[in-house]
Amino acid sequence: MKTSLLAGLALGLLLAGSAQAQVKIGLAAPLTGNSAAFGAQFRNGATQAVEDINAAGGVKGKKIELSIGDDASDPKQGVSVANKFASDGVTMVVGDFNSGVSIPASEAYADAGILQITPGSTAVKFTERGLWNVFRTCGRDDQQGAIAGDYLARAFAGKKVAFVHDKTPYGKGLVDETLKAFKAKGGKETLIEGINPGEKDYSALVSKLKQNGVDVVYFGGYYTEAGLIIRQMRDQKLEAPLMGGDGMVDKELVAIAGPAAEGTLVTFTPDRTRSAEAKDIVARFKAKGINPEAYTLYAYAAVQILKAAVEATGSTEAEALAAYLHQGKPTPTVIGEIAYDKKGDITRPDYVMYVWKKNANGVVDYVGNEITP
Repeated sequence: MKTSLLAGLALGLLLAGSAQAQVKIGLAAPLTGNSAAFGAQFRNGATQAVEDINAAGGVKGKKIELSIGDDASDPKQGVSVANKFASDGVTMVVGDFNSGVSIPASEAYADAGILQITPGSTAVKFTERGLWNVFRTCGRDDQQGAIAGDYLARAFAGKKVAFVHDKTPYGKGLVDETLKAFKAKGGKETLIEGINPGEKDYSALVSKLKQNGVDVVYFGGYYTEAGLIIRQMRDQKLEAPLMGGDGMVDKELVAIAGPAAEGTLVTFTPDRTRSAEAKDIVARFKAKGINPEAYTLYAYAAVQILKAAVEATGSTEAEALAAYLHQGKPTPTVIGEIAYDKKGDITRPDYVMYVWKKNANGVVDYVGNEITP
């Protein structure tokens, strides 16, 4: 019996040591649903970061264990993923993507004592509620709205500008911020319309835009609906360009809109793939046949920030990590140095303007096509 007891204690210590030898990080992303292309970017970025960190010795000698949850771009599913992570003992999460998912999920994370860093949720509300646990590696809609509104007021001065949004916290929020900046520069909208995401036929919207003689359409929403609207605008011989934000920045836009995507305008971050910090990491992605576009490196950076916070504090407790990050100390990442203010927002401006056009290979792309806002 004594031998059995000692054996049991030894097994318990072994299992405890095994558990302690890992740092648990959750990844919440839309791996299915209408933002699945962005979910794939999140998964690629976070997975590569974990692989690279573990290969280099891990975090204070401990390997990172990445748990992945599919929020399907659905708020209820996002909360379910958050609750699952909490029951699994996860204390830090990279995600979600959609602001409409990140906002309710963040409250579940706060209640469970989990820190959340989103690489892609840009809604102003996400960090304006006074929650202690929310951070992002991307910018905010009021920042890209300021760039977009100013550009619309100058480049389309005296023209008819329509604003269309998908009624989501992200899409409507982005239109609100852009419209605010547009009006501050003397602009006046021709009309404002809302659409239902997930529909396939936007011909009635296009007809209304055409009847009003609009010269440019600003869209708050994602590439799925944007691609359809662009294609249907051209089908009805409406040549006005579509302009939007980061939710349109995926090559699926071109897959949906086809050649009509050329001339589309978007606000997004500077091209981080060409930076010195990203050179080796981008090469590792490309060796696997992965193009680290859009938010891929932003997810990678989120894992780097969590690693740095754990190393600096010697803790995996969310409140200790959050307190450290709120100090505003810069962390070197694949997208450059990141420092946070007291709300959990990055302290640097992070948006420029791009136009989608054909590259040397005849492919319509935004990469390398930065324009002066």
